Amino acid sequence: MGGVVSPLLANIYAHYVIDLWVNQWRKKEARGEVFIVRYADDEVLGFEIRADAERCLDGLRERLRKFSLELHPDKTRLIEFGKRASRNRQRRGVGKPETFDLLGFTHICAKNRKGRFQLLRRTIAKRMRAKLSSIRVETKRKRHLSVPEQGRWLGAVVRGHTNYYAVPLNGDMAARFRTECIKHWWRALKQRSHKSTITWDRMNRIAKRWLPPARVCHPWPDKRFDVTTRGRSPVR
Repeated sequence: MGGVVSPLLANIYAHYVIDLWVNQWRKKEARGEVFIVRYADDEVLGFEIRADAERCLDGLRERLRKFSLELHPDKTRLIEFGKRASRNRQRRGVGKPETFDLLGFTHICAKNRKGRFQLLRRTIAKRMRAKLSSIRVETKRKRHLSVPEQGRWLGAVVRGHTNYYAVPLNGDMAARFRTECIKHWWRALKQRSHKSTITWDRMNRIAKRWLPPARVCHPWPDKRFDVTTRGRSPVR
């Protein structure tokens, strides 16, 4: 459809076609815990028991077929993931757990300093390269504008990227994005004239003036969802 109402209609449709069906399936068919996370047409289903996952996947395919829909063949996978995945796969000798991409992040089974399971979210490398490539083109196109005009534009780009991607354990990727943006900006400014004297030290001062620092600006998930009611009981 292409209009602004399309995402809203897609969410309503997916709610009735997928969400309600999975909720009923979970209550009637599942033997273990089941959860679903969906944003528009991207979703992840988690299962405690592999047999539940296999049966739900078959049922979901049949459910979508009734509405002339189908799961994306390249994006639909059944993988082993979570705090027991590394140990179980190591015992079977099948290597590290697979990763999956969702909402701009690659999700990875990792360990913290104490050796316990930790979910690691990293900016999808392919998406970051594509974004930096578009910034390289745009900085060249805007190179004849004044430095303040360029700085306001690029500062908004870096700020938007940081506000979304600067989650715990992904701060270095956000910092790398900012650094690459500075490099593209520096090259564009140097191309304004063959007599350009934009040294790297001067470029750093310009970047410090116009580009926000890349620092983690999101709390850990357990802090974000640690909400209590007036009665001091957790919100479920």
